[in-house]
Amino acid sequence: MLRDAVDHLACPVCRGGLALGDDAVRCARGHSFDVARQGYVSLLTGSAAPGTADTAAMVEARARFLGAGHFAAVTAGLRELASAPGGPRVVLDAGAGTGHHLAATLGERDVGIALDVSKHALRRAARAHPRIGAVVADVWRELPVKDAVADVLLNVFAPRNGPEFARVLRPGGVLIVVTPTPRHLSPLVERLGLLSVDEAKARRVEEALGAHFAEAGHQVREAEMRLDHRAVATVAGMGPSAWHTDPAALAEEITRLPDPIAVNLSCRISLFRKIT
Repeated sequence: MLRDAVDHLACPVCRGGLALGDDAVRCARGHSFDVARQGYVSLLTGSAAPGTADTAAMVEARARFLGAGHFAAVTAGLRELASAPGGPRVVLDAGAGTGHHLAATLGERDVGIALDVSKHALRRAARAHPRIGAVVADVWRELPVKDAVADVLLNVFAPRNGPEFARVLRPGGVLIVVTPTPRHLSPLVERLGLLSVDEAKARRVEEALGAHFAEAGHQVREAEMRLDHRAVATVAGMGPSAWHTDPAALAEEITRLPDPIAVNLSCRISLFRKIT
C-alpha cells in the first residue's frame, strides 16, 4: 500500500519528501496529489508521450495471460536473482504493469514500489500485494523516488533510464533487466506479423546502461507454451504489437493456426551492478 512506500517517494515538482493523508500525498511546500480510490497515486506532471501507456484492453490481456502462468519461468528467474537474506528491502519495478512480477519477488518484510505510466495497469498493481505502493510515473523522465533508496530495481520488458536507475539505487543495489530474445514468441512472430527482436538486443541494452552499470551475469529462461487461440490473441494483444496490428486481420490469421499451438518463451534475465 502507499503508506508502506510513501517515505521513499519524492515530490515530482520540488523533489521534497511526501506524506500520506486521508486522500492525497503532500510535500512540505504544499504540492498535493490525489490518491485514486483504487489505491494508486499519480506523480506524473504534464502528460505522458503519446502511445506509451497501456490501454485497459492491453492490461486486461496481460493480467489474464500472466495469471494463467504462461510466464512462470520468467517470474521464477526474477525471484531467484532478486532474493536475498535479511531485510526489509525496497524493491522498485520500473514499468511494473500489473505488478505481477514485483509481487512475486517481495520477501516477508520487503516494500514494493510499482512505477508505470498506465493508470489501468496500476489499478491492478495496487492490489497485487499488500506492501506495493503504485505510482503513475514516466520511466523516461526523472523518477518520483528519493536518491539511493532501492535495494533492487526490476525492469521487465520496459524502457530503461540508466541515469535515473543509478540515482535511485542504493550503493550495492542491483538492477535486474528482462528482455526477449529473438526466439521469443516464435512461431507467432512470423505467422502473425508481430514485432520481432533483433539479434543485437542484448548488446544495445548493455550499451544503454554501460555508463552507470556493469553486467554481473545473466541467464536465459526458455519454455514451451501450449496456447489455444484465445491465449494467442491475448499474448498478441498485451504487448507493443497491439499498437501495430489490425485486430480484424489478426483474428483472421489466428484462425489459421493450429489449436493449440506450441509457442516459445525465451527471455534473457540480466543482473547489473551500479558502477561506484
